[in-house]
Amino acid sequence: MHKNSVIEINSIAHKENIAFLRNVFGEKTIISSVVKGNAYGHGLKEFVEMAFANGVTHFSVFDVEEAKIVFDTLEDKVTILIMGFVADDDLEWVIKNQIEFFVFERYRLAKTSKIAKKLKQKAIVHIEVETGMNRTGFELRTVSRVAKYLIKEKENIYFKGLCTHYAGAESIANYFRVSKQIEVFKKAEAIFKSEGIQPKIRHSACSAASIAFPETRMDLVRIGIIQYGFWPSQEILVSYLNSKKNKIDPLQRVISWKSEVMSIKRVKSGEFIGYGTSYIARDNMKIATIPLGYSHGYCRSLSNQGKVLINGQYCDVIGTVNMNMLTVNITEINNVKKGDEVVLIGNQKSLSLSVASFSDLSNMLNYELLSRISKTIPRKILK
Repeated sequence: MHKNSVIEINSIAHKENIAFLRNVFGEKTIISSVVKGNAYGHGLKEFVEMAFANGVTHFSVFDVEEAKIVFDTLEDKVTILIMGFVADDDLEWVIKNQIEFFVFERYRLAKTSKIAKKLKQKAIVHIEVETGMNRTGFELRTVSRVAKYLIKEKENIYFKGLCTHYAGAESIANYFRVSKQIEVFKKAEAIFKSEGIQPKIRHSACSAASIAFPETRMDLVRIGIIQYGFWPSQEILVSYLNSKKNKIDPLQRVISWKSEVMSIKRVKSGEFIGYGTSYIARDNMKIATIPLGYSHGYCRSLSNQGKVLINGQYCDVIGTVNMNMLTVNITEINNVKKGDEVVLIGNQKSLSLSVASFSDLSNMLNYELLSRISKTIPRKILK
């Protein structure tokens, strides 16, 4: 585990975000905490422990590896739903431990039934229908056959959920496409009903859809980025605020990323700093070296663009971000010394650096930047 920096996770901020979401969705709608991508960079094990303590009892992951981490951490205290990849040789573990999972092709459905029959234990499945994302899911024309198969295999398969995923609900440009998807989902639901079988729950909403398309909330919402304190897009934030008298952002950022000054030195005017010739000192300068770089998730594209906070002041990243180090300009900052706190994401005194400021400079989504933060950086829960 690296000691070059630390990720701090604010439990109180997360609790407030969940309370806000419960108020928006109502108590009857289940909130499934989406924790794929190492809990969006927050640290999977640490985050689910904290979220469970904050009252979250349903978690959605991408694959079996993530499901096992959640299961090993919280065991049977929570519901775990795999939304993506399940290898054939993992199906037995999944079914035996009552892990719920998406099924989106006939092969997986047949394989599931076969293994469940061997184990003499029902597999808990969520049937995903293709509504227009064109990624995974049963086509509308096949839904009737799927329904008949589920009825035939009801001793082996528990049809718990009917689900889909929307293509770009975070942007008004996709309004028509998402609206058509909602209609297709309703048709799929009607086909199941006409065949005499219905799921226990229906779910289709991600963070963006849950805010922009209230009708998609249904019985469960799969909430990712919002629970961490980030809006899926500025459009979603503006859409929400426009519906309220109070124009204050209700979300609180859960994550902070902090390091320390590793070294300080002076550089003469005319000298290049770092690899190559991307930065030349125009005047005599004082610089600080920070012990992290792109191998830890601090993007190389932030070279000569990024900022950090030291002693409550913004400092420019200068030169090329290295694999394990970056340099910042501290010429105008007094009393900087080795070991001083460096904030990459978060607050220091009256100033702050948000993930949005990173993503704007690096041309990356906040989802992408967060999930790139190295798993080897220790995570610390702040209560």
